[in-house]
Amino acid sequence: MAVIKPVKWEESAGARLYSRAKRRIPGGTQLLSKRPEMFLPDLWPSYYSKASGCEVWDLDGRRFIDMTTCGIGTCLLGHADDDVNEAVKRCIDNGSMSTLNCPAEVELADLLCDIHPWADMARYARTGAEAMAIAVRIARAYTGRDKVAFCGYHGWSDWYLSANLGDDTVLDGHLLEGLEPNGVPKALRGSALPFHYNRIEELEEIATEHENDIAAVVMEPLRWNLPDDGFLHKVRDIAGRIGAVLVFDEITVGWRLHFGGAHLRFGVEPDIAVFAKSISNGYPMAAVIGKGGVMQAAQTSFISSTYWTEAIGPTAALATIAKMRTVKLPDHLDRIGRAVQDGWNTLAAKHELDLTVSGLPPLCHFKLNYGRQSQPLRTLLTQCMLDRGFLATNMFYPTYAHNEGIVDEYLSNLDEAFGLLREAVDKSEVMSRLRGPVAHKGFCRLT
Repeated sequence: MAVIKPVKWEESAGARLYSRAKRRIPGGTQLLSKRPEMFLPDLWPSYYSKASGCEVWDLDGRRFIDMTTCGIGTCLLGHADDDVNEAVKRCIDNGSMSTLNCPAEVELADLLCDIHPWADMARYARTGAEAMAIAVRIARAYTGRDKVAFCGYHGWSDWYLSANLGDDTVLDGHLLEGLEPNGVPKALRGSALPFHYNRIEELEEIATEHENDIAAVVMEPLRWNLPDDGFLHKVRDIAGRIGAVLVFDEITVGWRLHFGGAHLRFGVEPDIAVFAKSISNGYPMAAVIGKGGVMQAAQTSFISSTYWTEAIGPTAALATIAKMRTVKLPDHLDRIGRAVQDGWNTLAAKHELDLTVSGLPPLCHFKLNYGRQSQPLRTLLTQCMLDRGFLATNMFYPTYAHNEGIVDEYLSNLDEAFGLLREAVDKSEVMSRLRGPVAHKGFCRLT
């Protein structure tokens, strides 16, 4: 791919709009993971005019190949999949909202429970964080208890951020650093108890100390690493022993590793499973499925919202799930992800770059091992690849729209970019070659 002619940041349409956004929107964007500062401050395109497959066009008409997380993990089939869009267009033409309920929500509940024979019922939301809040509410209502043992990242809700009350670094090892719990009631301190993945002794300690107080054990069945030594089965046993509801958060990993979710691959049945961004290919939709006795506790609390009844979400989910099944999506994602991971390792060896490739093929990333220079170096990589027409960083979530030809094109350009990184390291010019500030690593306030 030819090098894209850089647009002066101050003259670009994206820059002008983002400057307005920071005056009108606290934090500039609705999602931390979409802040331009997380990628390439002062240079990232910021906004799109069109997205299709694995291609994205910015407001200046520049075309990029998306080799990042592709809609922050939402578009498993690729941006604007034709089959899903056609189903949604028919839904819109027939009216996406009514005084009456949409039949698609019952059809989707049947489908999800058929795919997950352990589950009997489903409730819906439209985002992952609110779906997790619903799951925790149901678990608390069912058990009559308050505390939650958790592992991993589960969104912005009070129940989760309360873990950082008193020590705002508790959540740092669970994906995002520096999450401030301002606005979370201090009375919730001590109600969210963290443990780390594959460290069953930490959950055992929590269970021993708080046995009669734990409403739920909440965790992603996996994100970056496979479970060790029957870890998930041991979690299942502990939750059952103390009478806690086991909640699997499949929002990110669900459907990528295994059709229906990672827990099906490992043969561990939760009491509740939560799906969101991965089930509807970019359209807002979330589902909380679970065992009948547990889910019925939703009727003893108040869990209700108008837009959980609109028809686009379940319609998109039905179309997305049908296509994921037809194209054998997990196999495709595994093949493309492995090709990229192999390419990272090969090119790193060629250019003698010290990096560590990790994660599962459908959720892969690498770490640059250069101490304080690692983040500036990652920022320089993003700058180099943007110049070559790629949205790229050190993380990649493949989609069905990615194919071997796109991977080859990406790796060919990455070869050049890695060569430039090697040269910048050798000449101690990493900072001087950046045309803007270093990318942010986690949550921080924008001035």
